[in-house]
Amino acid sequence: MIKKVPNPIDRHVGSRVRMRRMLAGISQEKLGDALGLTFQQVQKYEKGSNRISASRLQQIAKMLDVPVAFFFDGAPTADMPAGGFSDSAATAYISDFLATSEGVQLTKAFTRIKSSRVRRRIIDLVEALAEEETGTA
Repeated sequence: MIKKVPNPIDRHVGSRVRMRRMLAGISQEKLGDALGLTFQQVQKYEKGSNRISASRLQQIAKMLDVPVAFFFDGAPTADMPAGGFSDSAATAYISDFLATSEGVQLTKAFTRIKSSRVRRRIIDLVEALAEEETGTA
């Protein structure tokens, strides 16, 4: 049996739903309840394995307090599919990270730091650690 691969745009929209839901501190169960769905259905939307209808996407956008267009920001286009080498590929990489729990936690904590000097030092530290990890130091 051939496994069906999710459409890249459906995956992108789903990951943006997940990112925004996590940033808002809403569980899959709570979002599902508000939409009249199970948390499993929300999971399928977020993975892109189930396509989100226009009316459902509008409901989700309203619940998460973002415009519908938010879910399409940085989406792959027909001339540049997901995984291609371009600025949109870099944007997708960032979006994928921000959709993880670590990405959300790091972003929330980082934005609470008031000092630009401290934020810059954190960036320098993370870059140094990444270089050390990859052996490019």
